[in-house]
Amino acid sequence: MTVMFGRRRRGVAALATLGAFTLLVGACGKAEETGNPSTGDNAAAAQQTASAGPGGGTCTLQQYGGQKLDLRTAKVGFSQSEKEANPFRTAETKSIQDEAAKLGITNLTVTNADSKFNKQIADVEQMIDQGVQLLVVAPLNSDGWDPVFQKAAAKKIPIVTIDRKINAKHCADFLTFIGSDFYEQGRRAAKQMAKALDNKGTVAILLGAPGNNVTTQRTAGFKDEIAKLAPNIKIDFEQTGNFSREEGQKVAEQLLQSKPGISGVYAENDEMALGAVTALRGAGRKAGDVKIVSIDGTRSAVQGIVDGWIYAVVESNPRFGPLAFQTATKFFAGETVNENIIISDREYDQATAKDGLAVAY
Repeated sequence: MTVMFGRRRRGVAALATLGAFTLLVGACGKAEETGNPSTGDNAAAAQQTASAGPGGGTCTLQQYGGQKLDLRTAKVGFSQSEKEANPFRTAETKSIQDEAAKLGITNLTVTNADSKFNKQIADVEQMIDQGVQLLVVAPLNSDGWDPVFQKAAAKKIPIVTIDRKINAKHCADFLTFIGSDFYEQGRRAAKQMAKALDNKGTVAILLGAPGNNVTTQRTAGFKDEIAKLAPNIKIDFEQTGNFSREEGQKVAEQLLQSKPGISGVYAENDEMALGAVTALRGAGRKAGDVKIVSIDGTRSAVQGIVDGWIYAVVESNPRFGPLAFQTATKFFAGETVNENIIISDREYDQATAKDGLAVAY
């Protein structure tokens, strides 16, 4: 499998041949599957791009202290953080399982923490006790992983984190982080909001769950870019919706009661944006009255653009399976792995949403 990382910030990073077929991994091209578009079953062609993130180091098997192994015969564990009711998590887990099956990995254990951090820690510790040799983790929180690090380090088990970062020592506590540039996502959402509001008005932020770098960076990127690009847009309301559609709806209902003249809503994921749409409908508002910009790229949110309720969506691609296992294969073969592997995400707006439905998850 020839793997190519596309250009982003640091340019093109060339990778080696790993098998018998060609796959381009990253996140710009989501047309990798062709069946049920909502779960990403259908793919006509996959061209995903990624690059080494800024400021990170590198790690090798020799530095980490592990041993070479063949993933096809290895014990692999995947820890999912949140309930599968979230389309992002459904697509993420499916991508891990599908790629494992494609590569012939027969011993894959999958757990789900159901949004309970203590359960996720217990799940991962149990997989270590059961002898896993590689861990792929979608962390619920960025801190609090010390018990896992201690156990994994004692057995030289590499940890690949996806989607969210953990605050830890690279090449000791974890091998690599694979995910989006969350600060850049916030900046791109701000640009869409400035365009939607013609650089003036009031905006509410539906914050993601506290305690992880996704929320922190998506908020910072949005605020910094709004202050720079559209200083006449005022952020007039901020409250967490915990990345949940139900909570996003409740917060949006409170918002519409306390600030009925709000011009725009920045939702830090699509589920909260869809909750806000429900609140707007319930309040008798018309599509487009309040400009909504969100992040993820779920099929329902992209449909919301087509229907006029959502202005734009910045993608955050959840299909980490190919890149996670390709990176692990490189590592166990003795090659160098970057600390941060940053995928490139597309955007959906009024011009691209209709065609984008076919590849949204």
